[in-house]
Amino acid sequence: MPANVTPEYEKAEKRYRQATTDDERASALQEMLATIPKHKGTEKMQADIKHRLSELRKEQQKPGHSKGPDPFHIPRSGAGQVVLAGPANTGKSSLLAATTNAAVKVADYPFSTAVPQPGMWFRDYVSIELVDTPALAPEHVPTGLMGTIRNADIVCVVVEAGNTALDQVESALSVLRDRGLTLCTVPLDRLNPHDPGRRCGMIVVNKMETGAPEELAALRALYGAGEVPAGTRSGRDENAAARAGLEVLPVSARTKEGLDAWFQRLWELLAMVRVYAKEPGKAPELTRPFALRAGSTVADLARLIHRDLPEMMKFARLWGHGRFDGQQVHKTERLQDRDIVEIHE
Repeated sequence: MPANVTPEYEKAEKRYRQATTDDERASALQEMLATIPKHKGTEKMQADIKHRLSELRKEQQKPGHSKGPDPFHIPRSGAGQVVLAGPANTGKSSLLAATTNAAVKVADYPFSTAVPQPGMWFRDYVSIELVDTPALAPEHVPTGLMGTIRNADIVCVVVEAGNTALDQVESALSVLRDRGLTLCTVPLDRLNPHDPGRRCGMIVVNKMETGAPEELAALRALYGAGEVPAGTRSGRDENAAARAGLEVLPVSARTKEGLDAWFQRLWELLAMVRVYAKEPGKAPELTRPFALRAGSTVADLARLIHRDLPEMMKFARLWGHGRFDGQQVHKTERLQDRDIVEIHE
């Protein structure tokens, strides 16, 4: 049964995601609980909100609890936020160092990362925020870490290539499952954003320069993503997410193997498109793309350029997915990745 949440609930949920203190989070959770529709379709969501509120209150009552900014709350930036989670010494910090300019502490001993560390990954003039996190293990789950993971757009379970990779994956996934979180490799626009128990995710196998292909094949056989029909939106067809498994991507922070493919796959899962604007008679601004959600229209692009432009524009010309270059289109035309749009007032 669909949740059909109210605008008031969505505003409260947004406040919760943007909160930087426990008091702000508690206030937002209380508002979410008060405004969520009470029916069978929201029972799991209600239970999850109550659990989060209970855990938050327990944490607030602990001696020495700080009411200052929460280091485990990482504000979103870029086209989307991707959390790197997994066991110790799998190379999460090395991946952050290899892809971003963040000041990363890379060490060979476990638990060297104490709090989440964000960094911006720039490619093709767009950016994705990566967040390195403390080690995740059944016997070691830092307070606040699950909040970091739940608030991300995508969760990448990072493991080390080798004969322990299967155990590492199962260990990390079991921690998430025990806390009511299941990962599946489904683009964000096909995933119900109000389902508290399901998040977009994948398995990233790092240090492939030391691993063997048979371990990669074993991971794919065990966790491999199922086929999700094109155009399916799990908010309407929840079986789509249930059929999906976890995609397994091989990478190497040391040799940079697989990093290009990883970025491209993250971009696809974020369900974003990059669109270039051009003025009539001038070349397009190929170094300044606009990042929009998949399904956005010419009018959405115009609104990003200037809030009054959708009402002022007469038509647009399109280079990209149109039948021919420079095709005239209406403001309701849906845009695709790497389209070039010329707006006429």
